[in-house]
Amino acid sequence: MSDRTTIGVGMIGYAFMGRVHSQAWRSVGAFFDLPLAPRMAVLAGRSKEHTEAAAAKLGWAAVETDWREVVKRDDVQIVDICTPGDSHAEIAIAALQAGKHVLCEKPLANTVAEAEAMVAAAAAAPGKSMVAFNYRRVPAVALARRYVEEGRIGEVRHVRAVYLQDWIVDPEFPLVWRLQKDKAGAGALGDIGSHIVDAAQFITGQHVVGVSALTETFIKDRPLATESAGLGATGSSARGTVTVDDAALFIGRLSGGGLASFEATRFANGRKNAMRIEINGSLGSLAFDFEAMNELWLSANGGGFERILVTEPDHPYVGAWWPPGHGLGYEHTFTHEINDFLEAVATGADPTPSFADGLRVQRVLEAVERSAAEGSRYTDVED
Repeated sequence: MSDRTTIGVGMIGYAFMGRVHSQAWRSVGAFFDLPLAPRMAVLAGRSKEHTEAAAAKLGWAAVETDWREVVKRDDVQIVDICTPGDSHAEIAIAALQAGKHVLCEKPLANTVAEAEAMVAAAAAAPGKSMVAFNYRRVPAVALARRYVEEGRIGEVRHVRAVYLQDWIVDPEFPLVWRLQKDKAGAGALGDIGSHIVDAAQFITGQHVVGVSALTETFIKDRPLATESAGLGATGSSARGTVTVDDAALFIGRLSGGGLASFEATRFANGRKNAMRIEINGSLGSLAFDFEAMNELWLSANGGGFERILVTEPDHPYVGAWWPPGHGLGYEHTFTHEINDFLEAVATGADPTPSFADGLRVQRVLEAVERSAAEGSRYTDVED
C-alpha cells in the first residue's frame, strides 16, 4: 500500500497485554477490510535486551528504551499503551499533545484525577483516543447489547456480574506489580472489576449511579518478586506488603432504576477467567459466560433460556472470520478492538469506549473504595 494508507504504530510495553495487542496488530489486516494499513513501527520497553527479543518475536520493526522517544517519532501516528496503570496518564497525555492517536489499556488510570486529566487532554487534542475494554468486542457481548437496544428483554431490572480468578490463591505467590497500589491503582477491583462494570454499562446502556461495597485483602504480605511474566512470577525469601484488595463485592443502582451486583476476586479456587453477566428485564433475560464465549443465552416471552451459538455471519464481527460453528477465542476480541479503532481514526469518528467512558468506570471504582472504607455506606458515583 502507499504511504497515504499506511499508519505507523508505536507500542509501549511487551508483556501479557503487549503480546495480545501485537497479535491483533499483526492479524487485523488479514481478516478485516481496513481503511488504513497498520505498520508495527516500534516497540518500547525499559530493557534493551528484552525489548529487542520481544520485538523480534512479536513483529516490531524497531525498539526504544524510553517511551518519550516513541512519542517523538515521525513514523508513529498511533501510540498503544500496554504498561501498568501508574504510567497511563503521563504517556497518554504526552502522546495526545504530540498529535498522536492513543489506544490505552484498562483501567484508564489509577485515580479519578488522572483519568480526568486524560479526558481533558483527549478533548483538546486532534487525535483519537480509546480505552481498551476488550470484552465489549466479544461477539456474544456485542449481540447482547444489540438485543437490549432492540427491546427484546424490556426494561432492565437486574444486572448480576462476576469476574472470578484464582491465580494468587497461593499465599507464597510473589508480590508482582498487580499487587502494589502505587503501580496498579487497585487489586481485583481495578484489574477485573473494571471489566464487569464496563460490560454492564455497555450492554444495558445505563450507568452505575451508586454503590455499597466490601473489599478484602486475604494475604497481607508475600515474597518479593524476582521475575514476572504475564500472570506468572518467581519470588525471593524477602517479603513485602500487599497494598491492594484481593476481592471486591458491591451492589449498586443503575441510572434506569435497576439493581446490580458485582463480584471481583482472584481467590476463587478453580476459576481461571470466569467473567459472567446476567441481565433480567421486564420481558426476558440474557446470560453470558466468557468460559463459553461463543454462546449467549436468551430467555424471551416467559420461556426458559435458549442457547444462541454466536458464530453466524450476521452476528457482530463474526462475518470476518470462519464458517458458522467455528468459534473464536480471547485474542480475537483485541483484533476487533484494533479494527474498530482504525475505522474511527480513518473516518474521523469518535471511537468507543472513549476516555470519558473510562473515566466513568474509574468513578465507580473510586466510589466502591470509598464505600468499603466507610463501613459499606451507600455512596453516589460522581457524574
